[in-house]
Amino acid sequence: MNPQDTFYGLGIAPGILTILEKGGFKVPTPIQAQSIPVALEGKDLIGIAQTGTGKTLAFGIPLIQRVFEKKGFALVVVPTRELAAQVYESLGQVGAPLGLKAATLIGGESMTKQLRDLSRKPQVVIGTPGRLIDHLERRSLNISKTDIVVLDEADRMLDMGFAPQLKKILAELPASRQTLLFSATMPETIIKMANAFLKMPARVEIAHSGKTSEKVTQELFFVQQEDKPRLLEKVLQDYRGSVLVFARTKFGAKKIAMRVRALGHAAAEIHANRSLPQRREALAGFKSGLYRVLVATDIASRGIDVTNIELVINYDLPDAAEDYIHRIGRTARAGSGGHAIAFARPNERHDVAAIERLMKLTLPVSKLPELPPWQQGMEPVSTRESQQGYKSRFGGGRPSGGHFRGKSRGSRGGFGRPGGGSGGHSSGPRHGSGGHRRGGPGRRFGR
Repeated sequence: MNPQDTFYGLGIAPGILTILEKGGFKVPTPIQAQSIPVALEGKDLIGIAQTGTGKTLAFGIPLIQRVFEKKGFALVVVPTRELAAQVYESLGQVGAPLGLKAATLIGGESMTKQLRDLSRKPQVVIGTPGRLIDHLERRSLNISKTDIVVLDEADRMLDMGFAPQLKKILAELPASRQTLLFSATMPETIIKMANAFLKMPARVEIAHSGKTSEKVTQELFFVQQEDKPRLLEKVLQDYRGSVLVFARTKFGAKKIAMRVRALGHAAAEIHANRSLPQRREALAGFKSGLYRVLVATDIASRGIDVTNIELVINYDLPDAAEDYIHRIGRTARAGSGGHAIAFARPNERHDVAAIERLMKLTLPVSKLPELPPWQQGMEPVSTRESQQGYKSRFGGGRPSGGHFRGKSRGSRGGFGRPGGGSGGHSSGPRHGSGGHRRGGPGRRFGR
């Protein structure tokens, strides 16, 4: 193997190189190969790359090395619980053998435990904006001597309305800090943030912000809302691997999961109405294969690092075209292939066009297959009434496959254990999912 294609020559310390080699990390991804040398020089950095490209180690390796070289402190700010868990786990792979101590400060778990872990003086804190503000306000966290700060999935944090919290956090940091900003997209809001808080940052962009993995094949069906359950049944018959299904709302996710289980598939759900232990169990079960199908709202569109997902189904199109990119990025990870299917109603052609403009490609439209018959008791209300002869101008109900587009915003949440559930404040007025709850455990490596 050519040394230029390995982690050697990037400026990484020998001890970390040994850990990477033992951990099976042989060839850096493009975002790692280009970001690590710049970050190790102490420069501010903007890293743009699609999901599943190894961004966590792209900032994690320089972060760990800087912490040990300077005997300093690092802060990683993330939008959701599951991303906090993923970052913690990834940093642990490299940092745990070195004795690195870390704490996660996120929502939904005991503040007492977080305070206990902070008392152990962690070298790295991984937190969601809301809970970090809580600790700053009660003076249980001091970030005035931070050496390096990472803003991970910065575009998502701004989408979720965390701009005020981010400004407060950044205002508490020393001017001499190094700032690494990573994002899957580069909207104008990110450019403004970079101009305001980064010092002459280097920019590493692996692909344009709408590009998806070349190993993800895509497919689009135009289908009436009431026919989506039967199309989902047909798709689950045609594919045998693990399936991640995205719904727009928490109510829709619950309903879809119930239908999938009624069809005989092992299924779990992640949305704002599920408790933190339930979310943890659902994600862990999906990772282990206990559940074949995971139904989720957009709180799971980023930050879930689950390999070997065969199929991603957009049961509902997302509110934002960028979220489509993040959803389908859950498959074809770590160099493997995957497939993504979108269900679009005939009146959603404008939304489809927005997705296509962002990706700079046309989604291939497939002919609707012959759908299986309705399962007894699962057909739309109007169909059951028609079969029973109850025809009335004012009769009939909402098709049971439909989803509400209310303005309910989920609870506020975060997360901090590997394999756990998620949070994520909804990014648009129609989201009923997500939630960024302030709370969560502090933790450290090496225990």
